[in-house]
Amino acid sequence: MPITSEVELYDPVKAFLEAQGYDVKGEVRSCDLVAVRAGEPPVLVELKLRFSLSLVLQGIDRLALSERVYLAVPRPTGRRASGPNANDGNVRKLCRMLGLGLLTVDPAARAGRQVDLVIEPAPYRPRVNAKRARLLLKEHGRRLGDPNRGGSSKVKIVTAYRQEALRCAALLKANGPMAVAALRRDGDAPNAAGILQRNVYGWFERVSRGSYRLTGEGLRGLEQFAPEIPAEELAEHSAPP
Repeated sequence: MPITSEVELYDPVKAFLEAQGYDVKGEVRSCDLVAVRAGEPPVLVELKLRFSLSLVLQGIDRLALSERVYLAVPRPTGRRASGPNANDGNVRKLCRMLGLGLLTVDPAARAGRQVDLVIEPAPYRPRVNAKRARLLLKEHGRRLGDPNRGGSSKVKIVTAYRQEALRCAALLKANGPMAVAALRRDGDAPNAAGILQRNVYGWFERVSRGSYRLTGEGLRGLEQFAPEIPAEELAEHSAPP
């Protein structure tokens, strides 16, 4: 049967902590559950029927009272439990970032298996992804100007890659078919060969080995993104060499 009241979570969590030597009491100064063991910070547990922002905010508030704060929710059922839940990697990551512990509870399970300790509360120590950090700085450094407004959605982002493609397109529009080497040099486009060969935007067409021209789609791309590129950049790279 589904859990319909937070009270149903209390007894299993109480038994779980008492088995570890804690003295457990409920509803102590607005805390759902307080467990005390000699010489240690108190353990505080907030009980909720589902993982929510309200529960997270309660947990954050309780961190002012103790470093040992747990959120307790019903154990997810099925691999595709709906909504944020303890099986969700982002939920676990959030708890770790905030220093909150996480418990899941199934009162219907047999004694000793009703509570699962998912995460222990501990200070968050993020592990930097060196590769992603390098790509972030590379993109920032290669991008000219600031062509995108932060917070934009459902719009095409002008990346450094797209800017290189636009510079190549501007040269091809001004000069007609050009060699990859010339586009790389004159368009400040070190990735010109890959951009032209992959042609992810459909802007370029090969006319001979190592030589490309602009397509109709490329002309439309220039018209679409020209307002997002500094005028001096387009002028510089569209001028004949």
